[in-house]
Amino acid sequence: MIETKEKVTRIEDLLGEGAVAKENKDDVNEQETTETKTNSVSKKDQKEKEKAKNLIPRGKPKSGRVWKEQKQRFSSIVKTRGIRTSQDKKQKLREDLKRVKEMSREIKAQKEAEKLAKKERRKENLKREKENQKKSEVVQVIKDTAKIKKMKKNQLRSIVKRDTVKT
Repeated sequence: MIETKEKVTRIEDLLGEGAVAKENKDDVNEQETTETKTNSVSKKDQKEKEKAKNLIPRGKPKSGRVWKEQKQRFSSIVKTRGIRTSQDKKQKLREDLKRVKEMSREIKAQKEAEKLAKKERRKENLKREKENQKKSEVVQVIKDTAKIKKMKKNQLRSIVKRDTVKT
């Protein structure tokens, strides 16, 4: 290769130093706008670095309470909005819920009806039992009331008034 020596003339040399200062100011303004763009990126990078820094395991605390974690500020906690469901799914869920509630109401009503039926049957059985007991009693009519006065206490306890008139 052959090297040639050429003299390079710059615009700054031709215009002088005053013009160069103005051009430099314009260049600085352009650089500032690009820096603000990169600044927002750098903030993201800083946050990522902080997260990475937090991921680095810390040493054993002086207090010895290794289960305790470093407190986070409320603003740094990431909040999720939750899963959004579509209108159709919501409608379907509502219908399913209505159906389930209706079925549970029916089951409760059925159980309640069974309970009432059982109660009624029990009442009827008790009533029938009392009637049968009355029918099977051996009754001895005391016509002489003077006998009652002569009776002992134990005999008086066994005496019960009954309506002997059969209708």
